[in-house]
Amino acid sequence: MPELPEVHTTVEGLKKVVIGKTITDVWSDFHVKTAHGERSNIKNKKYFADFKKNVIGAKIKSVERLGKHVVINLSNHSTSSWQAKNSIIVHMKMTGHLMYGASDPFVHLIFKLKGAGDLALSDMRKFASVCITETKKVKNHPGILELGPDPLKITFEEFRARIKSASWRRPIKTALMDQSVIAGIGNIYSDEILWVSAVHPLSRAGEIPDKILGVMFANTKKILKKSIRHGGDSMSDYRNAFGEKGGFQNFHKAYRKTGQKCLKSKCRGIIKRLIVKGRSAHFCPAHQIKF
Repeated sequence: MPELPEVHTTVEGLKKVVIGKTITDVWSDFHVKTAHGERSNIKNKKYFADFKKNVIGAKIKSVERLGKHVVINLSNHSTSSWQAKNSIIVHMKMTGHLMYGASDPFVHLIFKLKGAGDLALSDMRKFASVCITETKKVKNHPGILELGPDPLKITFEEFRARIKSASWRRPIKTALMDQSVIAGIGNIYSDEILWVSAVHPLSRAGEIPDKILGVMFANTKKILKKSIRHGGDSMSDYRNAFGEKGGFQNFHKAYRKTGQKCLKSKCRGIIKRLIVKGRSAHFCPAHQIKF
């Protein structure tokens, strides 16, 4: 699933090419062979019909990231007005990625842009969610309302308080991935953060010493920023806004390294994999300490 660096990379790419463009048409086959009843996203055929009415003729005013969500803010349909009215909210889920002027066999949503390339959503497993809401209501939208703070903007004091108060007895791996605690971290980056911070994924979040939490806090920012510099992680399906792979998968120290020698200097451990609350965790049992 695209995590914070991948969504951030997508948003920054889209900002360069779609802002100011008018949406002239929308096509999707998400609702074909997909039973979603009255669910409020474009997989509902009736919802998609209304969705099209609201976006065709509107201009893209801005693009932003909220957690793992891409938010595309639209102007009023009047070409003389740039006041944001509606916003498209895209959660790319497991295998989704937004692309401009590129395509692949798994495209299931296309925005036609006047005088420009298409904006397409590719999603092999068709888990992605796309909906529309009033711009002023975006932060109250289900899925966004409960998001915790952004790890690139959070202070250490808030990081420590949220980890300890909201997650006292839970494994730290689970706490880091809880979007209501901190928004944007998933399987890849939680593994990498814990490996470099020498913290075992089963450590109880509330029992980790403040000094170690400080190390984790610094490493969280460092790793996320490093991945952004390298265009995100494309070990799985992720592609950026131009259909290109990211490069952070070349820097993994723990994620999907099961059975390989630990890369920490002077460590003789072998990376192991375990399941934590239904999610896989990759770690070194030799140097990652359980608190």
